[in-house]
Amino acid sequence: MPYSTEDPAATELADVTTTRAAYDDIADLYADLFKHQLERQALDRAILAVFAESVADNGSGPVADLGCGPGRVTAHLATLGAEVFGIDLSARMVALARAEFPHLSFDQGSLEQLAIGSGALGGIVAWYSLIHIPPARVPRVLREFHRVLAAEGHVLLAFQTADLPDAVEAFDHKVTRAYRWAPKRLARLLTEAGFTMIARMVREPVPGERFGQAYLLASKVR
Repeated sequence: MPYSTEDPAATELADVTTTRAAYDDIADLYADLFKHQLERQALDRAILAVFAESVADNGSGPVADLGCGPGRVTAHLATLGAEVFGIDLSARMVALARAEFPHLSFDQGSLEQLAIGSGALGGIVAWYSLIHIPPARVPRVLREFHRVLAAEGHVLLAFQTADLPDAVEAFDHKVTRAYRWAPKRLARLLTEAGFTMIARMVREPVPGERFGQAYLLASKVR
């Protein structure tokens, strides 16, 4: 899938610059810490498998792993048969992903400035990548996801859960400022952006996690 890259620092907001720099600094340690995480998370693999099967059944095009980091989820989706590529804000993350998975395509870019044609994708995965976007900008990002997806394309979001129902809460993420969402609230934003909800899943935190983890699967309304 061709992806038109631009200078990521050309027009970005201050918080985006901060997030990019923070992940550049932590990229090597991050890649080592999370390299085998999916192997220990059966529920994470299960929802990724459902997503990959849904995209394959629809036959609507390639998958973008947006905020792909060092590429572990991108590579896992490829093993499930997805035609997948990765995009990340951090140049260092992209370099690590290319080195680890040279058979896949990775480029630097922002979730908020997707240089992808309308209707070009069969699926989008945003695996803990929306969490660093200030809540006021998330509806616009979800509308952008809707734009680049083909009719009936699928989107999968993963994020930390908020403590209060229907809340969005800032928290002290170990890399940089981030936000936890009540699944109900983020699902409502997906619906408002033109998606139909398919599934929502919440699991309890495992050792090393502070919060519950949530997953939303939705499809684009024609």
